[in-house]
Amino acid sequence: MSLLLSSQAILALITGLLGLLIGSFLNVVIHRLPKMLEAEWRADCAALDGHERAPAETFNLVVPRSRCPACAAPITAIQNIPVLSWLWLRGKCATCRVPISFRYPAVEIVTGLLSAYLAWRFGPTVQLAAGLLFLWMLIALATIDLDTQLLPDAITFPLLWTGLLVNLGGVFATLPAAVLGAAGGYLLLWSVYWGFRLLTGKEGMGFGDFKLLAALGAWVGWQVLPFVILVGAGLGAVIGSFALWRTKQGADTRLPFGPYLAVGGLAGLLWGREAVIAWLGRFPG
Repeated sequence: MSLLLSSQAILALITGLLGLLIGSFLNVVIHRLPKMLEAEWRADCAALDGHERAPAETFNLVVPRSRCPACAAPITAIQNIPVLSWLWLRGKCATCRVPISFRYPAVEIVTGLLSAYLAWRFGPTVQLAAGLLFLWMLIALATIDLDTQLLPDAITFPLLWTGLLVNLGGVFATLPAAVLGAAGGYLLLWSVYWGFRLLTGKEGMGFGDFKLLAALGAWVGWQVLPFVILVGAGLGAVIGSFALWRTKQGADTRLPFGPYLAVGGLAGLLWGREAVIAWLGRFPG
């Protein structure tokens, strides 16, 4: 028993360190992907207007090197060590001393801790490998949505198809349950969107939320979707109401729903099955 616990602890430690490195990369994705999409949209609009696309600096997830957004000084390898570099620099650029947002080490810490927990929970299994991929994509989506109120198709669609492929082997749900979960997740929020729009003439959420819930349904299966929605909507109602009260904004203010769905999806993957059994006394087939 002690040997098993020791091996689990080592796996969790290694996975947690890997999570820190992945968190550093996710910060790049979170910062650059929306800018890449915006550049593509501008180029498409220019093409529709009959204008040639102006030459621009290559900008993707790899090029150019990471640099300070204030002074454009390149970030060296020693300044890019997850969490430690931010602490060593005291949260400021080494060149211009402009503050570096705590959001960067926070993403790394959250990714590392949750990755370690998944390793402790699932052990060296296919569930761990799939769960890590699920977690990392959700962190990227949730943070991008917080920043921009966008849920990029470049991540939601791969998340959806990966969930269906993972469940070909029934890793988290049977394939029929995964397909029904994807369809049901999309149709549920699509119906809420159109119902709200017909009643009020306003848009209550974005289409990205439909796609994200469809992707979550593909991972956890239709049976766990109610739990995902309960957690996500509950968190959204409580935290969103507090945020509106704190900022004194009106009820018409648009708030991102993706981060709450992401938390609900992760909770569903980890504890949804047990929650459904606790509610119903069994797990529906």
